[in-house]
Amino acid sequence: MENTPTRLDDVDHRILAELTRDARQSVTALAQRVHVSRAHAYARINRLQDDGVITRYSAVVEPVRAGLRSSAYVTLKLRQHGWREMRDALSAIPEVHHVSLVGGNFDVIMLVRARDNQDLRRVVFDLIQSMPGVLDTQTFLIFEDVDAR
Repeated sequence: MENTPTRLDDVDHRILAELTRDARQSVTALAQRVHVSRAHAYARINRLQDDGVITRYSAVVEPVRAGLRSSAYVTLKLRQHGWREMRDALSAIPEVHHVSLVGGNFDVIMLVRARDNQDLRRVVFDLIQSMPGVLDTQTFLIFEDVDAR
């Protein structure tokens, strides 16, 4: 799949906003909110999926209620040319919820959610810091989450 932006119009943007707000709503309800026919909404959603704009649907989980009482952003400095292998290895750790390659004082930032601080320590020290190619880590504890969406 090519990595170029897909041309989106106002209807596409409204559909995306509705799906971001509630991906479980029926196509009929979405079509009513966006003011298009059900068939038109269905065709647009399929096109957005086929074009790679919509890549998956997921649930938003409240971490504390799900038993994940300790969260942190962890930054990594990596050896050169280690990103692809590191990306796959980090993504395989169940406690790692998001991984990004970034520019700046570190190479990677990721969101880690764990049962408690002891479990968070295990993930950072035993799993992440021991990986070949990791030169340095910094851990930023999250005291409160605010979901902007």
